[in-house]
Amino acid sequence: MADLYTPVFLGGTELRNRIVMAPMTRNRAGENNVPTPLMAEYYAQRASAGLIITEAVPISVMAHGYPALAGIYTHEQAAGWKRVSDAVHAKDGKIYLQLWHVGRISHPSLLPNNAQPVAPSAIRPAGQAFTYTGLQDFTTPRVLETDEIPGVIEDYRKAAQYALDAGFDGVEVHSANGYLLDQFLRDGSNHRVDQYGGSIENRARLTLEVTTAVCDVWGADRVGVRLSPVNAFNDMHDSNPQALFNHVAEALSLYGLSYLHVTEMGSAEQAFDFVQLRRCYKGNYMTNGGYDKTRGNAAIASGHADCVAYGVPFIANPDLVERFKADAPLNQADPDSFYGGTEKGYTDYPRMG
Repeated sequence: MADLYTPVFLGGTELRNRIVMAPMTRNRAGENNVPTPLMAEYYAQRASAGLIITEAVPISVMAHGYPALAGIYTHEQAAGWKRVSDAVHAKDGKIYLQLWHVGRISHPSLLPNNAQPVAPSAIRPAGQAFTYTGLQDFTTPRVLETDEIPGVIEDYRKAAQYALDAGFDGVEVHSANGYLLDQFLRDGSNHRVDQYGGSIENRARLTLEVTTAVCDVWGADRVGVRLSPVNAFNDMHDSNPQALFNHVAEALSLYGLSYLHVTEMGSAEQAFDFVQLRRCYKGNYMTNGGYDKTRGNAAIASGHADCVAYGVPFIANPDLVERFKADAPLNQADPDSFYGGTEKGYTDYPRMG
């Protein structure tokens, strides 16, 4: 019976175990949004994971929504990420880069020439943006015009090529957690009347077109896609998430992807059948959302998931794989050092012994 320590192939990538490091924003990029040597050290420390998925990485200057994010749209940034992938590979690890556009979850002060953030519709999200001068209220985004969408898809394609040049093992398309692609998917944020709005098929169109463009660069078997059907983060909701995400899962099944990565965190007020969703996807399925070792093993043994992604436990435990195997106690994470800063709370967590 398979468990967290059973090797597995995710498309074209062979994993020595099924414990995945989930993508987590840490805000420690250097000048010009270039990855730093400290970031390379951080990821290399965690290379015993079957797979590392990097923090979400903006695909263009307009894709930014937080301070100190490492991008993937210049040669200098790609060279910085190459140092990261090389450091992980030197420890026999595997690493995918997550491609990201934040859409409306940004602020003019974070964008070129104080530009308005873009979104499927001019709907201001509740909440505040993290900026270099502190929290500021979100603004009403500018509608992304229909004739601008091919340019966004091209930004994803170019970023995918930069990630390939940077030596990664694959990429993950971030279509979750209230960012641009998720904003197009869910009808709480998408009120369009063109071919990207209205019906479920239309709202899913951009995620599928982006996935196609990225697969054209990488080959589908080295591309994952992340979804979050009922995560209310970033003021998100949908009137019928089961029908929407069942459709997306079935459509993505036809691609032959490396995996589908589903965040099971979400609103307790909205019922959702993740077992049904898993049946809709004919391929490798990665789950995420508060799992521990016992629940992770159970998810794999039952066939619900092929891999389990862990977030905060990997922040505080660079040797999480070894600790799980030894049933050793885990370090507790320090939330005050999650976002930004130095090596404190980033590369200084102790290993076992």
